Amino acid sequence: MTKTTFVVGIDGSAAGERALDFAKARAKAVGECTLALVYVIEWSPFSFQTAEENAQRHKRREEEISLARERVLGPAMAAAAADDVAVEGIVRHGDVAEIIDAIAKERGAAQIIVGRVGLRGLKERVFGGVTGRLVTGASVPVTIIP
Repeated sequence: MTKTTFVVGIDGSAAGERALDFAKARAKAVGECTLALVYVIEWSPFSFQTAEENAQRHKRREEEISLARERVLGPAMAAAAADDVAVEGIVRHGDVAEIIDAIAKERGAAQIIVGRVGLRGLKERVFGGVTGRLVTGASVPVTIIP
C-alpha cells in the first residue's frame, strides 16, 4: 500500500489553521498519510529593481524563508506532529497557486487542501484569488475549507 499525501496551503491565517485541522482529521482517517504543509512567499521575477536592490535580493529571500519557517511553518508542523500525523514543511517563493499545484504534482498528492480566504482577503475578492485559480487549474482535487 502506498502512502497518501495531502498538500496543505498555509499562510498563518485562521482559514489556514482550519485547513490544517481538516487535513489532520483526513490524514488520521486515511491512515498511511503525510501532510505536505506549504507556505509560499509571493515573489515576482518580473519586478523592476535597482542594482543595489538586486544585490540584497538573495539575502532578503533567505531572511523571509527563515521567518516563514519560524512563525508559520514550524508551529503548524508541531501541531500536526503532536496529533501523530506525518508532516513535512515546504517554503517556496513564487506564485502561490502555481507552487502549490507543482508541489502536488511532485509529491503525487491525492488532494490539495486550502482555506477559502487567506491573509490577502479583500485583494483576492476583487482580483481573484489563489483558491479560485487552484479550483480551475489544479492537477488534483482541491478541498476549500471555509
